[in-house]
Amino acid sequence: MGELAAGSGEGEGRRGGWLRGLGNMREVGLLIIILVLCVAMSFASPYFLTWTNFRAMLLSFSIEGIVVVGMTVLLIVGAIDLSVGSVVCFAMVIGGYLFLAGFDPWTASLIAILASSGIGVLMALAVTRIGLHSFIVSLAFMVIVRGLCLAITGGTPLSLFALPPSFKFIGQGSIHGVPVVILIFLAVVLVFDILLRRATLFRRVFYTGSNERAAAYSGIRTDRVKFFCIVLCSTLAGLAGVIYMSRFGAATPTFGMGMELNIIAAAVIGGASLNGGSGTILGAILGMALLSVVSSSLILLDVSPYWQDTIRGLILFAAVAFDHLLHKHRQATGRKTS
Repeated sequence: MGELAAGSGEGEGRRGGWLRGLGNMREVGLLIIILVLCVAMSFASPYFLTWTNFRAMLLSFSIEGIVVVGMTVLLIVGAIDLSVGSVVCFAMVIGGYLFLAGFDPWTASLIAILASSGIGVLMALAVTRIGLHSFIVSLAFMVIVRGLCLAITGGTPLSLFALPPSFKFIGQGSIHGVPVVILIFLAVVLVFDILLRRATLFRRVFYTGSNERAAAYSGIRTDRVKFFCIVLCSTLAGLAGVIYMSRFGAATPTFGMGMELNIIAAAVIGGASLNGGSGTILGAILGMALLSVVSSSLILLDVSPYWQDTIRGLILFAAVAFDHLLHKHRQATGRKTS
């Protein structure tokens, strides 16, 4: 009987531990918040729980979600990129400009993505070779790249309505009723989620972000890891820019202003720490979904656009404050255990 009771106690302890672990997952909390908001909005607006609205929300965050994947990896390694909005626009402008100059859209898009990667290479060199902080470097390139967009276009949007249907299909087409944009987004999320969990290279991203000095002592080339993450983020931003170009059939030199705030907010809300070493692709996508649900709700409730920005800013502030407090708690716990 005693052994049976002990076994039962151990089983309950394991179940309790599993439940506690589940309750501590940021993803579960975000999912609950999103579901609660959806239920509340279903009563507040008859237009919320419609396929048209959900399709619009999915499309709105799917392309940005590609950039969020790159930003999440970058935050995990302990860096940040404020230039992603400008790089997205840069890819649109370069692709559109080359198409109008006579290049086929596929070649123009490939060059645009490579040019975006080149921006990432320049930033990575400044961070890893010169030793500048990624915040300052990306802030400078945010302005530089935006200036290039304005200089190339002369401040005038490029009209790309002559793009062939085969290329427009990327941003506007559907397969069995599912937009191609969403399928591309899901493919990117799935690939990088698997890589982040299982690939050796991406494990080094976590080690570098957790403790760069210890990672270097263990033989990890931390500069190369950071270099890779910075270039990856810019490359995914370039890919998103090409998809935007295909979707809208235009390249506007002011497109993407403020996008970096949404991207960073989504990643941080999803659990990516500004101090590096933690984060998941799933959490970041749920963070993006939460912001999309909030934006859709504010629009349906006819909230002033000025207040919408204020509310989004408050959500970002709350996420950063929570991340800071969580980091301090972990440090305090680590000191006590040691």
